Amino acid sequence: MAFFIVEGGSRLSGTINVTGNKNEALPVVAAALLTNKTVRLSNVPDIGDVRSMLEIAHRLGVKIAQTGPNSCEMTAASVDTSELPVELSNKIRASILFASSLLVRTGRAVITQPGGDDIGRRRLDTHFLVFRALGASLDIERKVSSSNVTRETAFVLTAPKGGLKGADIYLDEPSVTATENALIAAAGAHGKTVIANAASEPHVQGLCRFLQSMGVTIEGVGSNLLTIHGRGDFGEAEHEIGCDYIEAGSFIGLAAVTDSDLTISGVDPSLLRMILFQFERIGVVVETDPALKTLRVPANQPMKIRKDLGGAIPRIEVNPWPGFPTDLLSILLVCATQSEGICLIHEKMFESRLFFVDKLIGMGASIILCDPHRAVVVGKSQLYGASISSPDIRAGMALLIASLAAQGKSIINGIEQIDRGYQQIDARLSALGAKITRNTQRRSDDAATVLIS
Repeated sequence: MAFFIVEGGSRLSGTINVTGNKNEALPVVAAALLTNKTVRLSNVPDIGDVRSMLEIAHRLGVKIAQTGPNSCEMTAASVDTSELPVELSNKIRASILFASSLLVRTGRAVITQPGGDDIGRRRLDTHFLVFRALGASLDIERKVSSSNVTRETAFVLTAPKGGLKGADIYLDEPSVTATENALIAAAGAHGKTVIANAASEPHVQGLCRFLQSMGVTIEGVGSNLLTIHGRGDFGEAEHEIGCDYIEAGSFIGLAAVTDSDLTISGVDPSLLRMILFQFERIGVVVETDPALKTLRVPANQPMKIRKDLGGAIPRIEVNPWPGFPTDLLSILLVCATQSEGICLIHEKMFESRLFFVDKLIGMGASIILCDPHRAVVVGKSQLYGASISSPDIRAGMALLIASLAAQGKSIINGIEQIDRGYQQIDARLSALGAKITRNTQRRSDDAATVLIS
């Protein structure tokens, strides 16, 4: 397995450009199967999760060609199968997004439990609520070994005769991925579909714009009430993936903990209003330039946690959009260890996201894990290099940032997790002056092509 060798304690400087939004690219790749015409995508991040989604699309019969750096064409003139490849879909949670496009194109979808980050229970119930509301039936098949031990569970979805039918759907939770599945399925359903309590994150809005480029009429984009007018045919489409505001937030944290003067380019500052507000609460001030689409994090930040009125300890918590995103909580927690004062970090969504803090404690951080959802951070702590492992994409990036702020050398194992969400992160950080080396000894089956031609 590959690993990073990181020498901490150095200031960084320069400009780093934000790549395309991973969480927008994944549903767009799945939605491209709706049309039998060519779809042209640009600003596609070259990361592990996108490669896995493109490989699944290729296995389903989609022709994919690289047309330039971070650009590709997809043509699903025919879809050869309704069954997702188990070994790939088990690697990435977004594989479940193919269920909707397969139901529209073939009338059937066979999926297994999707993979992804190990950050706690992630329900599939809302997805199946959507499909049933649109008329699909669900059968659960369990393959049993000779010793009567369940080896694999397959979810078999079947559209009604004549195809999916529009419906009035109320999601039992504002799940981003379930909202995306509902959008894709509703685009190919007969009639009008209304989705209430929908997620409205920027990447959901990006998927809406992509569907609109294929000719789908969608009302309420950006709100939690979406109205989709389904259609039976879809045209060619061109779509540029939006900027990754989560990556931008990661680089803000990187600059703050290494006391570096960094410029972050290619970002829409309007997407970071709550993110910038929460960073300010722990003493990180960011300069924005909407015209140039840049952020600047100056060196010599105050790095002092701001108490609430009356001297109360501040609580930083995650919420659905436009609240603070759960994907940045790990990054902000590392920053809090380098700020003077005390704050409470509250992860309300996933019960395992905070379990990486034991690795930070081993590096010298003063953190009390109160329960699976809450941690008290006491700063400022001196961090020291350590041998650690990346448990998921965001915690992996947080630990990499901590290693760059620490005294001494760190070894980061499991960097395939970081590669799933951050494009060539070692090369990009090295260009800023970071002392980071990738050991490329990895299994041959870990290698993946960027695009399938």
